[in-house]
Order: sequence, then C-alpha cells, then structure tokens
Amino acid sequence: MGLSSRTTEGTQIITVQCDRIDAAMAIQFKEDMRAETENDTRRVILDLSNVEFIDSSGLGAIVASMKQLGDERRLDLAGLHPVVEKVFRLTRMDTVFKLFNSLDEALSAGSN
Repeated sequence: MGLSSRTTEGTQIITVQCDRIDAAMAIQFKEDMRAETENDTRRVILDLSNVEFIDSSGLGAIVASMKQLGDERRLDLAGLHPVVEKVFRLTRMDTVFKLFNSLDEALSAGSN
C-alpha cells in the first residue's frame, strides 16, 4: 500500500498510490492512514484519483479511517473514478462523505 501526504493551507492531502483498495489491502490501508493522520489537521482530503477499484473491505477501511479522526476532524474524498463513486453511491456513503470530482475542486471548496 502506498500513501503520500502533504499539507497545504491547513488541509492534509493524502494520495493513495495504488489502483485498488480491497480485502488484501484494507488492514494495511487503515494502519497507513492512522500513521499519516497523527496530527491535528482539521480537514483531510483523501485523493482517490489513482484508485480504479474498491470493494466492501476497502470501503470499510475508509469509514474506519474517518472514525479514527474523531468528530472534530473531517475526511473528504476527491477524484473518484466512476466505478469507485458508484460503490459510494450504492452504499449511501455519499451521504456520509463529501465527494469531489477532483482534488482541485475539493481544495477550492475549502473547509465549508
């Protein structure tokens, strides 16, 4: 699993550097997300633009990462491929997360 992270204007951007988040990667993803978010940044954007497939384990790992952040912090999702976005919409997770078409769109939305 590969994640890269940077912070800009008080927002942490974590980019997933692989094309799948599935059962084989879910545990490692959660551990990597926990390590990457051990700071006090109020907003985290998870850039999923490289992810072409996600299964229920991957979805669960993203939800677990959001819960790990706590109520005071927010996890937004950006750059979802159509197949990945469909999983979020079918499971109604689009009501839990703010979904943005691109990282630029998420950044321009600010912390609203």
